[in-house]
Amino acid sequence: MTLFAWPSAAAFGRVIPKNRIYAHANASATLRRRFVEDVERIVWAFKLAPETVNLPATPQVPEIQVLRMDTRRADLAEDVLRAIDRAIPFPLIFELRHEGRVRTVAAPKQPNQADASRWRIGDYAASAWMPEDTRRTPLPVALNLEVLYEHILTALVRAHADGVLAQAGATEDGAETASTAEGALPLAQLQALMEEMQACTREVARLQRQMARTRQFNRRVEMNARLRSARQRLQQLRKKLQTANGRGKDGGFRQAEDAQS
Repeated sequence: MTLFAWPSAAAFGRVIPKNRIYAHANASATLRRRFVEDVERIVWAFKLAPETVNLPATPQVPEIQVLRMDTRRADLAEDVLRAIDRAIPFPLIFELRHEGRVRTVAAPKQPNQADASRWRIGDYAASAWMPEDTRRTPLPVALNLEVLYEHILTALVRAHADGVLAQAGATEDGAETASTAEGALPLAQLQALMEEMQACTREVARLQRQMARTRQFNRRVEMNARLRSARQRLQQLRKKLQTANGRGKDGGFRQAEDAQS
């Protein structure tokens, strides 16, 4: 996944005090310590909204907020991101910066059908670390903010799946890369697919750990078969993303962005 070029008209640039996150998230002492020790600064960098990007809102996605976080460690705990997601009632895209590198992280997020004031937050997907001066790519074409959000998440989940498959030794020669695949899944489907992929990822990691500890030949043969099956399932899930339905190709974010200039 390449880094997205967020439109200058959407620049916000407001620092978020960490104590505000504590208050909204009802953070434990352990979580507060992680914020203090691991997070240097949180900046509300961009606000993608109808008035800033000339795209209509939807009930599912009224705005998209892009937060840039300077972190003191590369392996920032997920509960730090989840606390911020719970505190800010909009879909969030995180850009984490650490020692001259940047990565994108986000979880599918949508209003709870039973209580519109609460949000359902899915599993997190992360891109690989990239140099901060990596060339950014224009945002995908979209008819509204919900379709734009789906496109961004779909690209991120593809990149996350590519990283997991590479670590699991399950990549295929000539496989389509995250940056070239087109289309987006509807938000609910993307969230369900992401949850299944994360469960499959955990199963691959668990079996790999078991394999490393096991010396008995017949058990290793059995676990290897299960590991191969889990890798194949993960590859199948990734292909679902490659054959996404192509929503959002008509209309245009780029046209809307041009209108701002």
